[in-house]
Amino acid sequence: MNIGIDIRSLLLKERSGVGEYTYQILDALFRIDQKNNYFLFYNSWKGVGDFLPAEWKKFENVHFCGFHWPNKLLNFCFKFLGWPKIDKMVFPEGKIDLFFIPNLNFISLSHSVKKIITVHDLSFERFPKFFSWKRRLWHWFVNPRKLIRSADKIIAVSENTARDLAELYDVSRDKMKIIYSGVNSGSGVSDVEAVKKKYNLPENFILFLGTLEPRKNIGGLIRAFEILKTENRGDHKLVIVGPQGWLYKKILARAEESPVRDDIKFINYIAPEEKFVFYKLAKLFVYPSFYEGFGFPPLEAARVGTPVIVSTNSSLPEVMGVAALMVDPSNPAEMAKVMEQCLSDENLRVTLIEKGKAQAEKFNWQKCAEEVLTVLG
Repeated sequence: MNIGIDIRSLLLKERSGVGEYTYQILDALFRIDQKNNYFLFYNSWKGVGDFLPAEWKKFENVHFCGFHWPNKLLNFCFKFLGWPKIDKMVFPEGKIDLFFIPNLNFISLSHSVKKIITVHDLSFERFPKFFSWKRRLWHWFVNPRKLIRSADKIIAVSENTARDLAELYDVSRDKMKIIYSGVNSGSGVSDVEAVKKKYNLPENFILFLGTLEPRKNIGGLIRAFEILKTENRGDHKLVIVGPQGWLYKKILARAEESPVRDDIKFINYIAPEEKFVFYKLAKLFVYPSFYEGFGFPPLEAARVGTPVIVSTNSSLPEVMGVAALMVDPSNPAEMAKVMEQCLSDENLRVTLIEKGKAQAEKFNWQKCAEEVLTVLG
């Protein structure tokens, strides 16, 4: 078959969760399938050579199809004119059989082309308050409901996402297949001592890793940390790692106003190979998000042997199972209590470490790619 794939999510310097999914699933897919032809669609007004995986060029059945339209103009044409057809752009001399869309985006395809789309979450439907007006406007223009309902097959990354699709968009379960994402192994990580020195990391710290935005509930984590420090005057610090997202200044201001502000350290985006060093050095990883479609960081932390605390909502209980302690994200006092337990009870820590590693082993990219290939086939 001739398969088109949208890889526009790879054109960001700081790869997001969706970008990481796209890269990992395709990297595994190309290694196990040399029969189908893949046409990778991307568009950028500027040069993007540094962002495209050079290792994919060794696969003879993988073809990069880049274009240089102004993005807003191209999206306008896709939305209001239904032109140009992406399948005709990437393979003008032949026929694309199906098009794989790893995440929501502006799309225009010929009617004969089958569409398979991965849906990561419907957080923008469940909690619109966590999105800027620009992002809400973007979703309005993309029209996820129409795009998803027009797909021939839908890949949901969790049972939680599948449930949201059924409840909010009335998508038939027969049209969906739940395929869990993989979790990176953390191999090839940077030198531990070098990373520790580079970022001046403390000896004992609690870690959060994710975009600084309201949905991640970093304010709640800071409040829980304040309670922890008040009731248990230990030497632990709180290290918050991640790129600056919507309303990040409010999060920074909240930390600056904290009575324990000297024990809170913010670090911006770090390289993928460095984050596993952070996980490994942390005494505890806390991820009190209000909503996740899957949630990579808790599994990544568990994989390297760090005890994990997550919220009792969305996909997090499903993905982490018994391998993490769970808290109500809207209850900082409860969060602080569980954090204290996890830091002080060595038996509990050992149990969480063992269960965390076992849970993370259940998620791998090759298995994910094999299941995706059955959907594509």
